[in-house]
Amino acid sequence: MKYYIKTFGCQMNFNDSERLKGILQSMGYEPAESWEHADIILINTCTIREKPDQKVYSHLGEYKKIKEKNPGAIIGVCGCLAQRMGEELVQKAPVIDIMFSSFNMHHLPELIQQAQAGYKAIAILENPPEDEDKLWEYATVRDNQFCAYVTVMKGCDKNCTYCVVPKTRGRQRSRSLESILSEVKSLVLDGVREIHLLGQNVTAWGQDLGIPFEELLYRVAEIPGVERIRFTTGHPKDLTEGIAKAMGEIPQVCEHIHLPVQAGSTRILKLMDRGYTKEEYLQKIDMLRHYIKGITFSTDIIVGFPTETEEDFEDTLDILEKVKFEQVFSFKYSPRPDTPAYSMEGQIPDEIKSQRMSRLLELQKRILSEIAKSYEGTEQEVLIESYEDGKLTGRTRTNRWATLKGDSSLLGKLVKVKVLNSKPFNMECEVLRVIG
Repeated sequence: MKYYIKTFGCQMNFNDSERLKGILQSMGYEPAESWEHADIILINTCTIREKPDQKVYSHLGEYKKIKEKNPGAIIGVCGCLAQRMGEELVQKAPVIDIMFSSFNMHHLPELIQQAQAGYKAIAILENPPEDEDKLWEYATVRDNQFCAYVTVMKGCDKNCTYCVVPKTRGRQRSRSLESILSEVKSLVLDGVREIHLLGQNVTAWGQDLGIPFEELLYRVAEIPGVERIRFTTGHPKDLTEGIAKAMGEIPQVCEHIHLPVQAGSTRILKLMDRGYTKEEYLQKIDMLRHYIKGITFSTDIIVGFPTETEEDFEDTLDILEKVKFEQVFSFKYSPRPDTPAYSMEGQIPDEIKSQRMSRLLELQKRILSEIAKSYEGTEQEVLIESYEDGKLTGRTRTNRWATLKGDSSLLGKLVKVKVLNSKPFNMECEVLRVIG
């Protein structure tokens, strides 16, 4: 029996899919080369914007063809869109055999049994089940041998007016420290050298346990074999001085942080209910630069939020100029049902959103070109993650991709490199020496 999983959305979704692979392989399933050869197809969905929703319907229309040659094949939908729409999604796409959310991924074996018996196995829950932590008993199946995601919390207690995450992922729930450390230890034994801690609002981990997030960073760093630590995604409001100090003190924590600003206008940030001003965000950036030498930043930005004026948008461009983000994930505002912003007055025409997006991308292109040139001639530490046809690929501690010539014996090694040619999204380097 073979499985195929199509994943949309954030790193949390991709880590969820790694866990689903672990569940399926524990049941004896093997990965299929393509969906045409699968006995079970799962679409792990995102619903943060309208576009991923549309892609799910498109893929379901394609995947239903599998029933013609394999009538017993199972088609399933899981994740955030499934949680948001529930039975309505099955009515729109009756080809769906099983459906569940991130709350109850560990129920997949029972749902498959129900579908094999000829029933529609639909399991969308209002709240996380009491046995939600059973999910951590299943190992993840990763494509990357040396870097691993570790989900440390689920849900979010923020109330951003554009966001469906609290409705689709639930309220904030921290995974226990013992469970996290146990998984990290097993990953290190499996050859992992870089740990990437994940959460919808990862810097809020521990608030419901009475433990500050920085304590988790210190404890993970104590595990022998952990060479690097990253974390995503933090909320500026929860980024404390204690976290910044820990990032500067712990050698394994990389000099990069993804800190979504969403908008540069304090007025728009208030409408978004983000809980900080433009000035307060910039103060957090200054604090991080004070404690962590050479830190780099990436961010998320929403263009065209309701009532956004030209002056508001100029404030967003000003944030780009001041911070010099190495990566910007920018999106045109997408109205989502059941969010306060959906019914706000002053919706921005798509034409204006597109114009502003083009200006933002043009500015970021210039900034990134300048940043890229500043790397040339410098020495960087790179963890080699992949090898193909004499070319090695890895990332710097500042989260930039680097390629270099070498053989497969360097896979999984930390190497010191010299940057020969730096482009916006990749650097060509030469190996100076192996350092670990």
